[in-house]
Amino acid sequence: MSTTDNRGPLQVERRTRLLEVLQRHGVLRISDLTDTLGAAAVTIRRDIAQLASEGLVRRVHGGVALPDTDDVAVAAEDPAALAAGRTLGMLVPSLDYYWPHVAQGAEEAARELDMRLILRGSSYDAGDDRPQLTRLVDQLAVDALIVTPRMNAPTAPATVAWLVGTGLPVVLLERTATFGPHHEVLESVVTDHALGAAMAVRHLVSLGHRKVGVVVAENSPTSPHVLRGWQEAAAECGLDIESTVDAAVPDARTPESPAALDTVLEYCLKTGTTALLVHADAEAIALVQRCEERGLSVPGDLSVVAYDDEVAGLFSPPLTAVRPPRRSIGRAAVRLIADRLGDPDRPAHRVVISPSLRIRGSSAPPTRQP
Repeated sequence: MSTTDNRGPLQVERRTRLLEVLQRHGVLRISDLTDTLGAAAVTIRRDIAQLASEGLVRRVHGGVALPDTDDVAVAAEDPAALAAGRTLGMLVPSLDYYWPHVAQGAEEAARELDMRLILRGSSYDAGDDRPQLTRLVDQLAVDALIVTPRMNAPTAPATVAWLVGTGLPVVLLERTATFGPHHEVLESVVTDHALGAAMAVRHLVSLGHRKVGVVVAENSPTSPHVLRGWQEAAAECGLDIESTVDAAVPDARTPESPAALDTVLEYCLKTGTTALLVHADAEAIALVQRCEERGLSVPGDLSVVAYDDEVAGLFSPPLTAVRPPRRSIGRAAVRLIADRLGDPDRPAHRVVISPSLRIRGSSAPPTRQP
């Protein structure tokens, strides 16, 4: 049975030259091959992936080796050792609030594995992450990517396809995605935000609250998970969520925030809501300040649990808060990359890490029942 070779003449010539150079050296880095073959790193990686699938080469060290080299034997004994000396590109949607701790964890893990981390910041409003990602891959020649793409953007499917097409190890941070007709998963590390929200609800119920509402930040990718956890825990605890607060509010820094928070507090009084889970810290702090301005005490009239714990503990009163495992998220992403570099053919891993609840002065038993 014959098969048709759809490779173009340039690709055939490039693959032939790649194999010839590899025969002479045994092991080569991507950067060596881009200079030698005069092709982009993405193109070289695709050639290597195809040759590897045919058993002609092995992908190692962010590069390529002959199948029978000693380097491959060492890799089989210690796959993590292949990560040493590699460069990781990391793109997060912000370099302030939440993400610096994630980046710190990634940097710590990279240093322990003798890897280099290149950090770049995007924006929650960015229309397309690919320009920054392209610079990391083509200009900075990173060996792997840790990315928090904007999944609600129209360009998200194209970005995911591009990430897969690079041939690089890719780990998504606090995001999940699938690709291809069979919906294969990209590797990812996420916080179980729904669990965190449920922990907050159970804590408030344990104090005696029966009307536990939720306030989330508008347009936050975390908000749907917080809402889901609130709903599931409320149902488990027998709470009626139809008769309490369920609101989305604008960023606490916007002019619209005070009026939106006033509406929330008015509805708390109307429904007899005695406790709120508020995402995120800035919105929780702004709400407590509106309570003070309106003569409502926290936690006397209203218990408040913040979600994120970035600065909640610094406020007065210190806010009870759910703390996502930010540094652990970053560390786990780097270790996934290291494992992938050591074993390119292993199954995709999806890591879910649990948050924790920090109980402080903003939650207490209710002084009144609805």
